[in-house]
Amino acid sequence: MKLLYPLLFALTLSACGGSSDSSSPAPVDPDPTPPVEDKELQMDICYLMSTTLGDMTIAIDTTTTPITGQNFKNYVDEQFYDGTIFHRVIHNFVSQGGGFTSGLVAKPGNDPIELETNLGLTNAHYTIAMARTNDLNSATSQFYINALDNTDLDYQNSTKPGYAVFGQVVEGFDVADQINITSTSSDVPVTDIVINSVVETNCPTI
Repeated sequence: MKLLYPLLFALTLSACGGSSDSSSPAPVDPDPTPPVEDKELQMDICYLMSTTLGDMTIAIDTTTTPITGQNFKNYVDEQFYDGTIFHRVIHNFVSQGGGFTSGLVAKPGNDPIELETNLGLTNAHYTIAMARTNDLNSATSQFYINALDNTDLDYQNSTKPGYAVFGQVVEGFDVADQINITSTSSDVPVTDIVINSVVETNCPTI
């Protein structure tokens, strides 16, 4: 199961047909809560992610997103990500990994977590967010790295709740870029991009 596919449907489907009666009332957002003002990601914990294309340092924000940040930490502590692959790469969009091993063998994760969006964190270039299904609270281990600014993936309202950003690449940007431009077949890298290990490291001074 490739957890980000519902996201693509949301971005590409558009309304068509239906009545053109101008007297029809406009739909009302059941939750008019506007997106909160953008915040800077905190570098609470940093990890060195070693891949077959090179190393990246990623910073995780456990202050703004305590559930999502702790979830990622739990998987790292269990060495869950070691040996998993970036199984889905869409050029100039996202690089998704953390749920499959070579041959697209699914690796069962822990219980799903509560969605943390509308906290001021945006799907900016090089940020890391959780993949999920149409069920808002379905994210487990899979994450994606934004290959450019994907603000369409941010919280918009209750019907477009977005995807939970919880970290960012802070070193090794060239590696993130190389992952996203790798050759693919049906969005699957032709050559496995393996996450060899993820280990805690000192956060860089920025």
